[in-house]
Amino acid sequence: VFLGNGPSGICLSYLLSGYTPYFKRDSLHPHPILQRKLEEAPDVSILDQDLEYLSEGLEGRSHSPVALLFDTLQRPDTDFGGTAESVLTWWHETYRAIPHLVLGRNAPGGAWHSIEGSMITLSRGEWMGLPDFPFKDWLKQKRRGLRNNRATAKDIAQYYQHYVMKKGLQKNFRCGTVVTSVRKVSAESISNHGQKDLQENSDSLWNLNEKNTEVFQVDGFFKTVKGDKESFSIYAENVVLATGTYDSPTWLGVKGENLSYVHHQLSALEEAVKDNSIGIMSDPVLIVGAGLTAADAILFAHHCNIPVIHVFRRRVSDPGLIFNQLPKMMYPEYHKVHQMMKEQSADCAGPYECYVSLPEHHVLSFGKDKKCIFQDKNGYQKVYKISMALVLTGSNPNLSFLPNNGIDLAMDSDQPVSPKRNPIDVDPFTYECTQEKGLYALGPLAGDNFVRFVQGGALAVASSLLKKANKNPP
Repeated sequence: VFLGNGPSGICLSYLLSGYTPYFKRDSLHPHPILQRKLEEAPDVSILDQDLEYLSEGLEGRSHSPVALLFDTLQRPDTDFGGTAESVLTWWHETYRAIPHLVLGRNAPGGAWHSIEGSMITLSRGEWMGLPDFPFKDWLKQKRRGLRNNRATAKDIAQYYQHYVMKKGLQKNFRCGTVVTSVRKVSAESISNHGQKDLQENSDSLWNLNEKNTEVFQVDGFFKTVKGDKESFSIYAENVVLATGTYDSPTWLGVKGENLSYVHHQLSALEEAVKDNSIGIMSDPVLIVGAGLTAADAILFAHHCNIPVIHVFRRRVSDPGLIFNQLPKMMYPEYHKVHQMMKEQSADCAGPYECYVSLPEHHVLSFGKDKKCIFQDKNGYQKVYKISMALVLTGSNPNLSFLPNNGIDLAMDSDQPVSPKRNPIDVDPFTYECTQEKGLYALGPLAGDNFVRFVQGGALAVASSLLKKANKNPP
């Protein structure tokens, strides 16, 4: 059972449906050592090879060796602007398929359905694609091209839905489901109870292995066509956590943050503009944060001529700031925001109207009278009257369905799970949780935050599950 039907879950479903990658004969990988390794066993699927051996020595923009491996097999020279074809060929070997279910709240694509459709992706369009059906091929079918090599969130969401249909994976997906609990139970305690299954057919999801004394019980509910909630329980030997990180926006934890004019999602600004509750003549909108979502909010407000006060803790020149890591040519709009942050501080008026930047400041409190108090690094305070506040400082995964919110599974088991600071501790070549055998974590939960790199985790999980199910050829 997989929890989450975003790119990680879709990719893993593809690999567990019998779709098997092999090295394409006569293809040439630009990495000579990897090429030599691939030529050693051309008749053995990548899933059946030693992933640690293949990925040894690879370098790139991910800390995961398997993520780098699968990425470079699909897009050999993409980091150098090249367009070399994948060195993989895919065979549909149905005897290797492993029965599975993919549970998700939304349609296939996960959180991509919750993002404002016109938003442009940070990653290049071709990096958003899934195995054996490039994103650009899907765009061609729609007779469209990529804008500045990047795609809109709406395109991505539609592509993921189309991918599931095109590859015949829809029978494994259950949308509109909410999981409330995942826990280990003894196999004996459930052997006398028939499982209330989410599958239409009567095939059990698993055949209890005598050696397996414990299995996972997954409880939750799904919304029926009439809007009712119907509960379910499924039992599975393996559970894959692929729920992403979009669930719970981060709060600052300051006084007044729960007041009605303080929001934690960009959509609140879009709605306020739509229903004319803020406009050109309003008091400024406060935007807190220095990531890409905050930048998107600034661009949106700037486009609507709405005044903005922008507060963030870092220095503008801080190398950890995302804007200092993005190539200017590829991301002109984010470069513009960065320029505004630099040139338009409260101390000196710059060329941009309706925008004030307050670097190295933090919010002390929000008042009922919509007055907000900030403090700078020297302890000086400023007060501004605002119309609404958007706190856009990131989001955290919601793992409330796991015992102790999944904290015991994290690298630091004293702190909550956080994709950037404290991911779930997994084996780098199987993505199985080190603290709980049979439980796997994929995507942001395991520290892989880009679609192009979550797929290597799916490769690792599929390889591990095939070995467990003994579906690997000798």
